[in-house]
Amino acid sequence: MALKPTNPTSTDSWKKLQSHFENLKLHHLKALFNSNPNRANDLTIHWDDFYVDYSKNRITKETIELLIDLANELDLGDAISKYFEGDIINETEKRAVLHTALRTSSNNEVLVNGANVIPEVQNVKAQIKDFTDKVVNGEHKGFTGKAIRDVVNIGIGGSDLGPAMVVDALKYYKNHLNTYFVSNVDGDHYNEIIKGLNPETTLFVIVSKTFTTQETLSNANSIKAWFLNSLPQKAISKHFVAVSTNIKSVKAFGIDANNIFPMKDWVGGRFSLWSAVGLSISLALGYDHYESLLLGAGKMDTHFRDSQFDKNLPVISGLLTIWYNNFFNAESQAIIPYTQYLNQFATYLQQGIMESNGKSVDRSGNRVSYQTGNIIWGEPGTNSQHAFFQLIHQGTKLIPADFIGFVESLHGNRDHHNKLMSNYFAQTEALMNGKTKTEVLSELQSQLLSDSEITKLLPFKVFEGNKPTTSVLIQKLTPESLGKLIAFYEHQIFVQGIIWNIYSYDQFGVELGKQLAKSILKELNCTASESSHDTSTQNLIEFYKKNC
Repeated sequence: MALKPTNPTSTDSWKKLQSHFENLKLHHLKALFNSNPNRANDLTIHWDDFYVDYSKNRITKETIELLIDLANELDLGDAISKYFEGDIINETEKRAVLHTALRTSSNNEVLVNGANVIPEVQNVKAQIKDFTDKVVNGEHKGFTGKAIRDVVNIGIGGSDLGPAMVVDALKYYKNHLNTYFVSNVDGDHYNEIIKGLNPETTLFVIVSKTFTTQETLSNANSIKAWFLNSLPQKAISKHFVAVSTNIKSVKAFGIDANNIFPMKDWVGGRFSLWSAVGLSISLALGYDHYESLLLGAGKMDTHFRDSQFDKNLPVISGLLTIWYNNFFNAESQAIIPYTQYLNQFATYLQQGIMESNGKSVDRSGNRVSYQTGNIIWGEPGTNSQHAFFQLIHQGTKLIPADFIGFVESLHGNRDHHNKLMSNYFAQTEALMNGKTKTEVLSELQSQLLSDSEITKLLPFKVFEGNKPTTSVLIQKLTPESLGKLIAFYEHQIFVQGIIWNIYSYDQFGVELGKQLAKSILKELNCTASESSHDTSTQNLIEFYKKNC
């Protein structure tokens, strides 16, 4: 096996962490700060344009040391080397995991089955650049000679979430092209997108590795039928391109062979925005900005691969997830970006993290006896403060939260940005400190309330505090810094999977529902008879078919 299959709970380091947890679990963050005046500096990493403060977590320097001991005992360093060197670490699918190769320097060498993949990666990037430049500058025209004005990405999962998130996050940098994303097989979705489009000026990018994905092919064929109501079959070659490995099916669809952008099986779907799947990003932003995105991710790759664990951003962050999931029994993590540009970021990370590490079987095929994976959710601040912060502040659940903010705003409105960031800083402070009974009592007394009113209100206004947060402060939202941020979370996934002794890069859990849907689809025909189902499913199908 490429990766050492060790149950983490059997290690000496895990046992030491458990003992340490028992001693630390009741300590309040305020007391930890009081006992170490240099705590904030001790538990902060300043790398490049990232300033990441871990000090408001329920840890000490000893916690970090013990977590790193665990990582070393489980051979994390060796696993990182194999990750970057193209070893078959996705063993259940017999594949390497090499999205990092898509953003490495052209001077590097990465071998898969003895062959250097970097020249091919560079060829695909050159193809993306050439096509992007031709569309953006108007050289590539539609069938009737009109310039392309709208781009529609047709894909689902990693073929949609990554490009859609990045294009939305970097809309400040976009060019004149309008970009849309169709993913859901819901016909209302694609109809809402195309109803305002002109087929003569629209380019469709179909993204499907196998060119068999039901949702993507259903949407592509329906959009193709809509397109052919206005233009002839031969126009497809000017208006449809594909990102796929299934060349035969793509050609049969009518797409010109020169407009097929290849991808490799060693790029997992949820990490594929770095591949030709990022074509829509390149078209929306221009190739130079897309290249900057890749450059940023590559810088984070180097930091993760080469930095000592105690100064390694993804390693420390990944280990903190282990600490909260497996010792505090926290089940979720909130991602709170203090910028509206990242309003799709938590949604994007849901797939990357939950599809990767939502596993209950270890690398030896045994059911795990410990918690793996974490539930990812979140919304931008300050909107989220008016939505779910009540639960984080005064609820019964422990919810570690990442706060992501930027020193500079893009449009330069200092007044608004100061108000935004004052909330960022205030919320992390409030979650840490809380408000004691004594503080609430003093506050209520200053409002000249009666003793009975104070007694009644007092318990409702107390905040326990001691709620953990990590502050990620970045200089400015740019294509490069976004690339670093995405890779930061990608590598956390890897760290967590190694510690949990699971395979992070397969996703068999998405298959069963799809298989059942294929058989049920046939039964939804008004003249078809239903097969045997449980009574609940049977009743639902029968109720649905009353409209036949």
